[in-house]
Amino acid sequence: MTAESAAAAFIRILREEGVTRVFGNPGTTELPFLEALQSAPDLEFVLGVHEGSVVAMADGYARATGRPAFVSLHIAAGLANGLVGLLNASRSRTPLVVTAGQQDQRHLAADPMLSGDLIGLARAAVKQTFDVRRPSDLPVMLRRAFAAAVTPPAGPVFLSVPMDVLADPEPVPVPDRSTVAAPGPAAGLPRLAELLRAARRPALVAGDGVGRDGAVAELVAVAEAVGAVVYQQPMYDGVNFPGSHPLYAGMLGATASALREALDPYDTVLIVGTHAFMPHHYTAGPLVPEHCRILQLDPDPAEIGRNFGVAYGTVGAVRPSLAELGRLLAGNVSEAEAEAEADAKAVAGRIADAKAVASRIAEAAAVAAATRARVDADARARYGPAPLDPLAAAHAVAAGLPADAVVLEEAITTGLKLRQVLSLDLPKSYVHTVGGGLGSGIGAAIGSRLGDPSRPVVAVLGDGCALFGLQGLWSASHHEVPVTFVVMNNGEYRTLKDTLDSWNSVATASGRYIGLDLAPPHLDFTRVAEFFGIQAARAESAEHLIDLVAKAAAGDQPFLIDVPITGHASAPRVPED
Repeated sequence: MTAESAAAAFIRILREEGVTRVFGNPGTTELPFLEALQSAPDLEFVLGVHEGSVVAMADGYARATGRPAFVSLHIAAGLANGLVGLLNASRSRTPLVVTAGQQDQRHLAADPMLSGDLIGLARAAVKQTFDVRRPSDLPVMLRRAFAAAVTPPAGPVFLSVPMDVLADPEPVPVPDRSTVAAPGPAAGLPRLAELLRAARRPALVAGDGVGRDGAVAELVAVAEAVGAVVYQQPMYDGVNFPGSHPLYAGMLGATASALREALDPYDTVLIVGTHAFMPHHYTAGPLVPEHCRILQLDPDPAEIGRNFGVAYGTVGAVRPSLAELGRLLAGNVSEAEAEAEADAKAVAGRIADAKAVASRIAEAAAVAAATRARVDADARARYGPAPLDPLAAAHAVAAGLPADAVVLEEAITTGLKLRQVLSLDLPKSYVHTVGGGLGSGIGAAIGSRLGDPSRPVVAVLGDGCALFGLQGLWSASHHEVPVTFVVMNNGEYRTLKDTLDSWNSVATASGRYIGLDLAPPHLDFTRVAEFFGIQAARAESAEHLIDLVAKAAAGDQPFLIDVPITGHASAPRVPED
């Protein structure tokens, strides 16, 4: 353990924890930190002009790098602006270490301007808070914060750091970084394998914990070993199973009734790394069918049996647990290999199991292929000039994507269509947030590209979502981050109109929807891009959109594509220029 000033200790710990970028928007209470950064040219300050964009950029960056991202916000007001991003990060289990400068404690009792209850503000949006009061507290609490951010369930943590703490020149002790063994596989995996092997109609639910832990290949091995159909969790945040795999059955619906309907054909369902299914709209009844044997594997013990009883649950790191489970299940043999075994009854049983698995895989493959062909034909039939049908627009974007693209999706109506037509296999190819706080898409796309500059990033945004986070375009332009922003422009909150219609609302009969229209006047996002110094174009047809996406994604500068799409049946259509 060595000693140095609190500010120097701050910089040292950031380096040792793997931080190379600071995402921030500074103010007076962060000036001691900015001064310390003057002597740290290896730590890049990524400036955002609104804290919502700052936290979103950090979120995308953390997911792309697999490391906690570091965020510097400005006192109470800046923290308040960043809260929506912290709520998103909490829901999506993104590890962030977030600080905000508090007023100088020597006059804090006088309630000076800008001060506030930072810990109280942050507490509901993060997994843990740290109230730094003395310079000697800072190094210890900062080490704790980085450890807490990645401990399951991962998420954002917050530190309040008063201005006088960082400005104090006296040396403070700095604890060394701890080396901690990676979490291992869950206990009880032989029993889990036994229950899966006994299933006649097995299914798996791939939660976002699979993608976060880099365990897609391991889950594929488990699914193939038992011939289990695989669903992704409702409104999944990433690639948790390859979209082109014959066992892939798509996304589960986000209501209790939709979950029960999808899982009803199966006798055994293994749920891996999923936060309680998180239904959206309320429907009556349980989340899972009563006849299903529910198995669960999760790194967070609080998730096991959280919202429904499980026949067997086990806690452990997802990737090593699935790797061991796959090894235990890999017992099927060919007829030729089995002939050499002595126990004829056991041999016959193993051959029968292998044939059953092969039959289930073939059946699932036929269903998946037919579904993909039907959706593809439907989308292509909707091609035409702008304004585009949402399914046609989503299909055109997917058709224009480079093979290694990362898709950042924050498009409520078109986003659901996009999930139907995308077939992404590469890990980390899809970025979304189940948090529900709008406006993260632009910033998260920038952070994704900064975190992995080797892959093109295409952000598919609803016009309403884009309006929530427009300030992020400044960062894309200023830092010259080559992201393609595709804005699906229907001039309304279509998803809310559709929801009202499903309730048989009076709005359906009257055609009058209060507070749900963004046009007229027509919103021209190419002009928004021009204001921020970003090149832009408007899609004139589905074929034009394919070409625009392909060319922009291959470029080395940010680019925005305005895509006029059709709206709700009773809403005004977005006109062409």
